[in-house]
Amino acid sequence: MIRKLVAVLVLLPLGLLIVAFAVANRQRVPISLDPFSTDAPALAVSLPLFLAILGTLIAGVIVGGGASWLRQARWRRRARRLEAEAKRLRAENDALKRELEAAASAPAPGTAIASIAYRHPSAA
Repeated sequence: MIRKLVAVLVLLPLGLLIVAFAVANRQRVPISLDPFSTDAPALAVSLPLFLAILGTLIAGVIVGGGASWLRQARWRRRARRLEAEAKRLRAENDALKRELEAAASAPAPGTAIASIAYRHPSAA
């Protein structure tokens, strides 16, 4: 509940700020990828300023997320290995428990002989 409230309190003003930014910066700006010719660039596009800035922000978030995901590969691999080991150990533990229960429920080797009553031949 608190998480949703905080999300609304943060995301609502942020959304309003982005919309206000987009409305205020609708003028077109040239975006050029040619560093050598500023007068007649070989590769240029004209975009609204808010699209250029928001597109750059979105691309930055995607690149940053990808870099973070790649850096965490070692930890994900380790977690998978440890999870497989834990699964194997749980299976071994269950097998040992079943073996122990079977051994506890079976009569002890000397129990069958000890439970036979001895009759003296003259008592028969």
